[in-house]
Amino acid sequence: MVDSALARIPQPYRDYAIKHRELIKFGFVGGITWVIDTAVFLLLKTTVLDTKPLTAKIMAVLVATIVSYVLNREWSFRTRGGRERRHEALLFFLISGVGIAMYSAPLAASRYLFDLQVPVVSLMTQEIADFLSGQILGTIVGMAFRWWAFRRFVFPDQNVRRQVPPA
Repeated sequence: MVDSALARIPQPYRDYAIKHRELIKFGFVGGITWVIDTAVFLLLKTTVLDTKPLTAKIMAVLVATIVSYVLNREWSFRTRGGRERRHEALLFFLISGVGIAMYSAPLAASRYLFDLQVPVVSLMTQEIADFLSGQILGTIVGMAFRWWAFRRFVFPDQNVRRQVPPA
């Protein structure tokens, strides 16, 4: 599937995509988990955790992180490794824990440092600030850190796991 998609990309972009295919797959997984994170965050924030947006954000990131581990291990970094599976999973979730703090920091700053919440600002301003700080800025900061840390610590070695040929 990936090879057929790559074949449709015109040159010189195809060479770039092939060279950075791991990053592209990581970004695609990030997109999937962003949708999961956003859906869970908005669902919790507008229902049972309407007064606790930071708790809703942390729970949403936890759900997305579990999905992220499976997709990243089995697809994005499928040929990388170098660690025992338990050690790899532990490092993944530790780094993701730091990532949760990084994802959540812009939302915490927006709400509690800059006081962008009702009654200081309008409900519309609060919601826009929550979305921009939690879902956009937080995601960019967290994903950049996780990309670097996963390659450096979790999946440090290239071509150590067998590539499975397409069916």
